[in-house]
Amino acid sequence: MAIVQVKDLIEAGVHFGHRASRWNPKMRPYIYGKRNLIHIIDLRETVRGLLRAYRFLAQVASRGSLVLFVGTKRQAKEAIEREAARCGMPYVSERWLGGTLTNYRTIRDRLRRLQELESMWLPPHDSPGKVDMPTYMRSMLNESGKLELSKAPEGAAIRGYSKKMVATLNRELTKITRNLQGIREMNRLPDALVVVDPHREDIAVKEAQRMGLTTVALIDTDSDPDTVDLPIPGNDDSIRSIELMLAKLADAVLEGKASLPPEPHGVAVKPHQPRPIPTGNGSNAGQASPKPVSAVAT
Repeated sequence: MAIVQVKDLIEAGVHFGHRASRWNPKMRPYIYGKRNLIHIIDLRETVRGLLRAYRFLAQVASRGSLVLFVGTKRQAKEAIEREAARCGMPYVSERWLGGTLTNYRTIRDRLRRLQELESMWLPPHDSPGKVDMPTYMRSMLNESGKLELSKAPEGAAIRGYSKKMVATLNRELTKITRNLQGIREMNRLPDALVVVDPHREDIAVKEAQRMGLTTVALIDTDSDPDTVDLPIPGNDDSIRSIELMLAKLADAVLEGKASLPPEPHGVAVKPHQPRPIPTGNGSNAGQASPKPVSAVAT
């Protein structure tokens, strides 16, 4: 079964790069030509990069490891949230907080603070672990999207604060939720990152390099392919292009998770084994043996 058809890539506009004046010379191996001052990406390289990334992510997910999806640009935000939720993986779609990987202990402290603030809205004697907190907190919002104190149950801790203190706590809760909602269930560091536009997400890519994590990236002609481990050359500004690539990568994660043995109830997850070494790095990844352009079989 083919992972992707070149016809689908063309229809999604994956082959359109940036203006020639904005290109990064290191992307030369991935560029087919130039048309109307716009670089055209070689879709053979796109298919090869996608195939390598697909196999790698399936292998990572088959070991029970985490894959963090990162994309904060407006075109990628919705697709990142949808596909990460579909495959049950954490994501960052609002803003990459410096130290999310390198200072993970502090991030965990902020997540604990998030749980403290949310628990103030619960009825007495209710535990946050027994409630779907994201859904519950959405039920506390008014029509304008702000937390409404009158919707809090009687006896909730939040009702014991003054009006000014409630406003202060709500602002803190809203800010933490906006930035950390996607990684609230990430109880350990991921083994791989899926990044849309590494030129924009340069801090995330640098942190991944420092922590020794493998980076899979949809990379356009204005980016440096040497900063990522498994580049997928393609249009990172088109919504359809981003959705197509993320859907295929999410399918790879689901395929890997499907091969996991069922865990007995109450048994902890076994420790992670060393991650596999990717089959390409930066511009050298484009030197793989040619494959048919029409389709790539798994």
